Amino acid sequence: MRKYLALVTLAALAVATAPPVAAGTRVYVRIGPPAPIVEARVAAPGPHYVWIAGFHRWDGHAHVWVPGHWVVPPAHRQAWVPGHWVHHPHHGWYWVEGHWR
Repeated sequence: MRKYLALVTLAALAVATAPPVAAGTRVYVRIGPPAPIVEARVAAPGPHYVWIAGFHRWDGHAHVWVPGHWVVPPAHRQAWVPGHWVHHPHHGWYWVEGHWR
């Protein structure tokens, strides 16, 4: 019985500390992202700039905050669609990149 419990404990520890799982082109992370950081925006540097909000990215070991910044859209009237984390019930969390549309 002790061997069985030790084996189960070892298996649970291995799963909890396992690296991200790649499935297709997505990289799944077992640890969900922290709550977004509330950032104070500085004034836009010009009239056509769009704010790109900060986000948590996965650096291979932990979630790291990428601060928000102002950018000029690549084309007139394009809107920024923010990136976001999506939870998959079997694989964990994966990041969907932000993009212009």
